[in-house]
Amino acid sequence: MVLTVSTGCSWCHLTWLYRNCAKTIKNPHFMIRRCLATKKPETVMNVFDRNAKKLQKERTTLLKDYKVYDYVKEEIGYRTFDRICDIKREFDVLVDLGCGRGYVSKHLQKEMVKTVYQCEITELLLKQCEKPEDVITHHMVVDEEFIPFKENSIDMFVSSLSLHWVNDLPGCFRQVQKSLKNDGAFIGCMFGGDTLFELRVSLQLAETELEGGFAPHISPFTDVRDLGSLLNNSGFTLLTIDVDEMTVIYPGIKELMHDLKGMGENNCAWSRKPMLHRNTIELANTKYKEMFGKEGGIPATFQIINFIGWKPDPSQAQPAKRGSGQVSFADLHKINEPTKDKDISNDEDKHSK
Repeated sequence: MVLTVSTGCSWCHLTWLYRNCAKTIKNPHFMIRRCLATKKPETVMNVFDRNAKKLQKERTTLLKDYKVYDYVKEEIGYRTFDRICDIKREFDVLVDLGCGRGYVSKHLQKEMVKTVYQCEITELLLKQCEKPEDVITHHMVVDEEFIPFKENSIDMFVSSLSLHWVNDLPGCFRQVQKSLKNDGAFIGCMFGGDTLFELRVSLQLAETELEGGFAPHISPFTDVRDLGSLLNNSGFTLLTIDVDEMTVIYPGIKELMHDLKGMGENNCAWSRKPMLHRNTIELANTKYKEMFGKEGGIPATFQIINFIGWKPDPSQAQPAKRGSGQVSFADLHKINEPTKDKDISNDEDKHSK
């Protein structure tokens, strides 16, 4: 008798297996345990239209005043560069993944890195990308979901405000980890879940009131817990994650949406609506001002999740072995007692002399 058991067996299938095949299988309990322990293949979410995002970025290159809209990415890019400066090491090869117009890598110096690869999904954006001075720089058209570098060939990956549009983020992290050399670093930042929450709430309330329901106009973002789990599951160690916020004041909701389009950050989710009615925009603007408005206009919050992860290497600091501790946590309240006794004894010796 030949019996094939699928890795995705449900409880109904397992019950049928046990009842009908227990006599013919020597150890049905072992087969059921093995079936339950088998991992299912990973499901890759297909949330974003990558071709649409490519077109949106290419449209920003046609703007004569495209630099006017880069204020958020320029500021966050410099902050990311400042974090690179904290690592006192010279890197041979650095990859700026989703470099945009070189918001991070254009600040690099020859004392920090020898060779830089600026990677972007569209060639038109690479033509406007600024290069660092006195550093060998190469341009490459690269999709963040398909990284072309060899294993153990890169010293550092950098990514600033680009990975939030990636569908297969776990796959991207695994490819980065494989391409890094041992003790290589991955430094980056992404928009967090509270980004543009004011705009999201205002549009949802306006659409619900006028149209009886709402569509997702703001794309979904990751949060700190998910990002940490993804990096850890991808093989990175010595993780450091922190959250920062940047608030920008706009005259109204139309100016905010206009600037988002100029940044190339308009929505590209498959579930997006093809249009937004004028009445909905006007009502959303009113609600925006009522709930979040300030004297100078309406605030827009950009939540930034910064992270750094390292590829494991024996030279890195390792945790102490389990059971090697010599002090119990239950005795922490007594930690100052030996010091007090020692000080008293020393004082007594001094007086006796």
